[in-house]
Parts: sequence; C-alpha cells; structure tokens
Amino acid sequence: MKEFYKLIDACRSEKVYIQTHNFPDPDAIASAFGLQALFSHFGIPATLCYHGRIDKLSTRKMTELLHIRLVSYAELKDQMRPEDVIICVDSQKSGGNILDMAGNEIACIDHHPTYTAVEYLYSDIRTVGSCATLIAEYFQKLNVPMTAEVATALLYGLKTDTAHFTRGVTALDIDMFRYLFPKAEEHVLTELEKNTLEFADLKAYGSAIENIRVYDKTGIAAIPFACPDSLIALVADFILSLEEVEIAILYSYREKEIKFSVRSENPDIHAGELINTALKDLGNGGGHAEMAGGSIGMENIPRLGAYPDDSIRDLFLDALEKLSA
Repeated sequence: MKEFYKLIDACRSEKVYIQTHNFPDPDAIASAFGLQALFSHFGIPATLCYHGRIDKLSTRKMTELLHIRLVSYAELKDQMRPEDVIICVDSQKSGGNILDMAGNEIACIDHHPTYTAVEYLYSDIRTVGSCATLIAEYFQKLNVPMTAEVATALLYGLKTDTAHFTRGVTALDIDMFRYLFPKAEEHVLTELEKNTLEFADLKAYGSAIENIRVYDKTGIAAIPFACPDSLIALVADFILSLEEVEIAILYSYREKEIKFSVRSENPDIHAGELINTALKDLGNGGGHAEMAGGSIGMENIPRLGAYPDDSIRDLFLDALEKLSA
C-alpha cells in the first residue's frame, strides 16, 4: 500500500474527480463510491463523474437506495480544469469506453486487460472478477472502517460483474465476498436484486430473438435501435444462455455509433481479443476473456457498405478464424 499512500499524498490540496467508464454499470458505480469513501477517510473530498446516462433500472435503484451522488460531465465540463486530478475506475484512459475529460488522469484502478498502454502516477490493473474486489481489498489492507452502504454497493458490484460468481471469478473475489458480506445490508441487496428489467427492455430482447443468426456455435444478433450499454450486455448474456451458442455477439445501432457486446464460453476464444481483432480497423474494443465491449463510430459506419449486418458478421467470423488458427 506504499504506492497508494503516494497517490493519497498527491491528491491533497487538489480538486479530485473519480471517473467511471461511460454509462456506468453497478461495478463501476460501486468502485467509484467505495474509493470516494476511502479518500474521505484520509480527508480528501472527491466528486464521482461519468459520461452518458445512468440509464438502467438496476443502476438507478442502486444510486437511490445507497445515496450515491454521481455528476455527469455535461454538468462539470465548464468547471473542470486541466490541472484537476482524475482517477479512472473500472476503466482505463484510451480504453475506448471512457470520455477524455478536461482533467489530468494520474491514476487507474481497473480489472480489464490493457490494450493501449498509458503511464500513470499510480495504477492497479489486475485480472479479477470485478473492480469492486480491488476497492474492497484496499479497505481490508488499510484497516479502514467501512459503512454498510459502501459494503452493500461493493458486494452488489462484485455479484453483478461476476454474474453471481459464474464468470471470471478469482480467489480474491471470494475472499472479498467473505469480507464484505457481514458488513452489507441484506435487505438492500434483496431490493436491488428484484425487478431489474423494465417493460421497454422486452423490445430489445424481442428484436434480438427475431434476427439472431448462429454460425457454428457463434450467435450474432442486431438491435436496430438505440439501447443503453447495460441492456446490450444483458441481451448478450441471454443469447449466450442458448445451448447452441458459446460465443455471443450483440450490437445496437445508435445515433453516433454501433455499440457491441461480446460474450465467450469457449476457453480458446478470448472475448476481448475477439472484439479487438474484429474492430481494430473500424473502431475499438476490448475486455475480459468471458466478456467484452466496443464500438464503431459514425465516421466509420459508411465503410461497412450497403449491407452493414453482413459486413459485421464477416468481420467477426474472420477474426474468429484468425484466433482459432
């Protein structure tokens, strides 16, 4: 923890922002909230910030029930200065899913693989099931008291990002579950787990069901309208649950981009490498062995031609062939 103390010292007397990835999910929100509480313990106030929207029922319930205050960049961009300190949480600068805000990104705490190397004053990038696991470990190692709200948030982030301990789980995730569980509020966790879908979400599921195509255990489906990141991920998980599918590729057409979510149960196909390979000439992508995300910006969508769905299919099938060789 010596290096972490150096980060604490560097943040004293500075305006500190803790930035999540765009359209933050429960793990990103929990990790930022936990780090904010940790900084507060050392007398350093920090603002939680993000780009996009808190656009899923589960994340809205989480911020309301646990009294988490996040500020969108739209509210901050006129006041954030280049010298202000930014700490990236559950994301990495130049990672493709995080807006380059006006401040100085001096630190990164993340559990995703690195595809574009960036130098930080402090970095903790480890392959574990959730970023919340890393933040919980800081509390444990530093012996810092934790409120029930922080424990509940971190435990919920850990559970959701590991799909209830079925995806990417490590020994540290299990250890941190054991550490967090006695401190968390069980009734709040129960409330967060209930009613995580909204009626409008069914349209996305229905669209994916109608147009899914399966190629040798690879399921590819498009949603021809804009969907939030979290819903795209949920529908990708749904496609992966099919017996005939071990690799799921789902994408949504948005106003300014095509957003992708990839899932893999094939131990020989790394989801992050798959999407990075498929989109490298048109967009960006990356992630874990089991799950990944990415996008193609509006400037490159015309390069997909008159039949973009066919082009996207070919990009991923060609990438699968390369990775399987």
